[in-house]
Amino acid sequence: MSTPAPVAGRLDGRVAIITGGARGQGAAHAERLAREGAVVLCGDIRDDLGEQTAARLRKDDLDVTYHHLDVTDPLDWEEIVSAANTRGRLDVLVNNAGIIHVTPLLEETVDAWNEILAVNATGALLGMQAVIPAMRSTGGGSIINVASIFGVNGADGYIAYTASKAAVIAMTKTAALEHAGDNIRVNVICPGGVSTPMNEDEPEGGVVPLTPLHRRAHVDEIVGAIAYLASDDSSFVTGTQLIIDGGYLAR
Repeated sequence: MSTPAPVAGRLDGRVAIITGGARGQGAAHAERLAREGAVVLCGDIRDDLGEQTAARLRKDDLDVTYHHLDVTDPLDWEEIVSAANTRGRLDVLVNNAGIIHVTPLLEETVDAWNEILAVNATGALLGMQAVIPAMRSTGGGSIINVASIFGVNGADGYIAYTASKAAVIAMTKTAALEHAGDNIRVNVICPGGVSTPMNEDEPEGGVVPLTPLHRRAHVDEIVGAIAYLASDDSSFVTGTQLIIDGGYLAR
């Protein structure tokens, strides 16, 4: 498998915050945006791993720093936005942080439901609320939310997860409408199965048998969409959902 190389300089001068940036898709997004020239602030609650990821990327002369960020805590959001502002501006937010569990509807507990909605949906809301004033003050920006094909379709055993990702899609469209006049574009990507640490405990096979390409995506096959939406190449794209699923929804 080969993936397109980063576009050198495409994001020069941009400052980006990426949530869930310690590992998996978030770490891959951080590396790709940094390789295209962005200053990247990675937020996560896995502090040791996040520091290691940032240090690894800095060894390649990439401008990446790690910041503790619980996406459900408004004070943590204030701190990371303040850190971004010390770099002169804030141009990009990638709301990537998310959690998952497998529980049928009749077995779902209120506590587990609330936890997934807090991280996946409320976390995205708080992120948008935190960054939009900063983006507006410097002329605009790009917010990229990460949902899932299971925010579009249902999935047996994922009642809370599907609800949270559907909420992210709906919030994206509303935010795009409300802030187009601020030159802030808001879009959402909907990946299918992706090989990341988060889904290691999912049932054997997962989405693969129903995916026409017969495999999960590698994280490098998702990052190009993030870089595109962060850049001026997508300057007329807002309020849209980009499906990246190996053909799953085409069935």
